[in-house]
Amino acid sequence: MDGIALLTITVLAVFVGFEVVSKVSSTLHTPLMSGANAIHGIILVGAIIVAGQAHEPLVLAVALLAVVLATANLVGGFVVTDRMLEMFRGRKAPAASADQKETGR
Repeated sequence: MDGIALLTITVLAVFVGFEVVSKVSSTLHTPLMSGANAIHGIILVGAIIVAGQAHEPLVLAVALLAVVLATANLVGGFVVTDRMLEMFRGRKAPAASADQKETGR
């Protein structure tokens, strides 16, 4: 593949990822983050493939930038998903103090 084709794939992957995520309303963004992580993973794989096929320095630089940004997006998605799931877990009972343990209350 020539450099223009690889750059085109990278740019299209960035635009598709941006459009997919930006179409989700802000109220639904957190619940849908798990599904969006799959899309981010596909974008990351595409960026890695382009970076691996790049022979020109400019294409390689743009592809590596795409890999870094896709990785940050993917990791951020998992962090948000983890925080969302933490909200649905039950609250832990407060730990008993040392005085309560000694008196048995």
